[in-house]
Amino acid sequence: MTSPHDKPNDGGVPVPVTPAGASSGAPAEHPPSSPAGRGMFGNQGSGDVSGFGGLVRPRRPIAGASRPFGSYFDEVYDALEEAYPGFADAIEKVVVDRGELTLHIRPERIAEVCQVMRDDLALRFELCSSVSGVDYLGADERRLHVVYQLTSMTYRRRVRLETAVPAEDPHLPSVTSVYPTADWQEREAYDMFGIVFDGHPNLTRILMPDDWEGHPQRKDYPLGGVPVEYKGAEIPPPDKRRSYQ
Repeated sequence: MTSPHDKPNDGGVPVPVTPAGASSGAPAEHPPSSPAGRGMFGNQGSGDVSGFGGLVRPRRPIAGASRPFGSYFDEVYDALEEAYPGFADAIEKVVVDRGELTLHIRPERIAEVCQVMRDDLALRFELCSSVSGVDYLGADERRLHVVYQLTSMTYRRRVRLETAVPAEDPHLPSVTSVYPTADWQEREAYDMFGIVFDGHPNLTRILMPDDWEGHPQRKDYPLGGVPVEYKGAEIPPPDKRRSYQ
């Protein structure tokens, strides 16, 4: 069999051969679900053209922080505890990491906490600048997390709220009645991750077609794509280039 490194006598150009792992004349199959953080596209052997073959990212456990938290974090924590009667039941964990304060909230209490964070005079987090979905496949039983970035323009402070729901029952209250800016951001998290925000005024897809099946940013979503034309050549989508098995 001809090796990719064999060279003919007329010019020294390598002989083109079928790459290892490719299926000639047939589209590649969808990859199976794989543990999060191990390689890309479920790759377990050769044929990965991404440059991430065999990548294993170490997971650093993030433990809850203890008092004092430092900076203005203690003031925020104390103000929320004083203003919110359900504080002890609502707060699952407090994390201080990389200069950020993150309050992990029970999903059913997220709208109540946001209301207090906005309205209490000692907190005054008037702006919700972002609502983002995260999929911790293989790392958390409640794998679908929602992260809220809150900003107090009065006191020039930032805090992150985070909550988690299982993929089997991904429901939590919408915060659009508290922060109208969360409207389209919750729709995007619904579209991409399948997280259902109960009470949202119009929870429909925002990026994918209405009849699209699945949620593309979940880590077990099959790899796909569209052909791309570049200088007269057509580059097939990733799932048609190799069989990532």
